[in-house]
Amino acid sequence: MSGFERTVCIESGHPALPGHFPGQPLVPGVILLEQVALGLRAWRGQRLGRVLEAKFMAPLLPDQRALLQLREAGAARIRFEIQRDGLLLARGTVEGTA
Repeated sequence: MSGFERTVCIESGHPALPGHFPGQPLVPGVILLEQVALGLRAWRGQRLGRVLEAKFMAPLLPDQRALLQLREAGAARIRFEIQRDGLLLARGTVEGTA
């Protein structure tokens, strides 16, 4: 089984943060999924096709570092996990496409 790992950090100046949530910004789930898509592109040269499952268990704050892990899960499916200091923030399954 092969995989991919990358550290991600969403800077406090990211344009999605002021609206999510004013005064106490959290990194939106869609931005985390964007990191999954960027990792998939870097690892396999594929685009994100479909998000089959995504669960967000704990917040990522601006300027915090997290570890993105991608693993093959059969056919065109990829499992992802995003962790910060051993705490699982998000996990799910996506499909890649050419």
